[in-house]
Amino acid sequence: MEELLQALKIHKIEFVIEQNYYLDLKKHINILKAETFSTHTELDASFNFMFTLGGDGTILRAVTYIRDSNIPIVGINTGRLGFLATVKKEEIATAIELLLQKKYLVHKRTLLSVTTTPKNEGLTYLNFALNEVSVSRKNTASMITVETYLDEEYLTSYWADGLIISTPTGSTGYSLSCGGPILIPQAKSFVLTPIAPHNLNARPLVIPDETKIKLIVSGRENKFFLSLDSRITTINSKTEIFIEKSTFTLKIVEINHQTFIKTLRDKLLWGQDVRN
Repeated sequence: MEELLQALKIHKIEFVIEQNYYLDLKKHINILKAETFSTHTELDASFNFMFTLGGDGTILRAVTYIRDSNIPIVGINTGRLGFLATVKKEEIATAIELLLQKKYLVHKRTLLSVTTTPKNEGLTYLNFALNEVSVSRKNTASMITVETYLDEEYLTSYWADGLIISTPTGSTGYSLSCGGPILIPQAKSFVLTPIAPHNLNARPLVIPDETKIKLIVSGRENKFFLSLDSRITTINSKTEIFIEKSTFTLKIVEINHQTFIKTLRDKLLWGQDVRN
């Protein structure tokens, strides 16, 4: 963070810092008084970039501030290699130089939006997800039934621990760990991936991203989890859940040719001899 602040200062770049992060940051490093923001309403398209420091999870949190403001994200990775946060912490100064020289690419990522009938208060302000939307059991060890419709046509009823609806971005996350396929970010598709299904013929399904999805969950208990990325709310049995492509996209900045394919190859060790 000190290196990032120094690079911004050298190039006389104006910036604001998320308020809670700023207050905690002051306890650990010497930092001059800076302007802060605390809600998404304080951000708009007048900002050139948003920097995140952390990993892919940090970017998922940043999305809740950016929303539909179209601010591109520059993800600085402070841990292991990420699919979204691809700027290495050793490359911060170089990344700033490349941004100023406009030597970067911006990729748009599709999001999912969710509504329910009856309305759920937990979705009033944050009803979108970058990675995935999932339904799962809550207070029971028993499986649940997820009745699934695609464009109002009945598909099947998954008898499982839950169901994941993933974007191409989220295909390398929770969905992948449950046996789902990897999608290239530019793919205009979503993936339906059952979580530990009872029937072995319940396989992940790739569908066009224009498809409107409806889910109805039931089981021995009356309450279930509905998750949007890392945010969780509770829904009641027989609640109708409507999922479709969001009207806005998220912009991710690619610097220094750290493409998705290269990240995929590095992260999954493809093409490498790992026997030693």
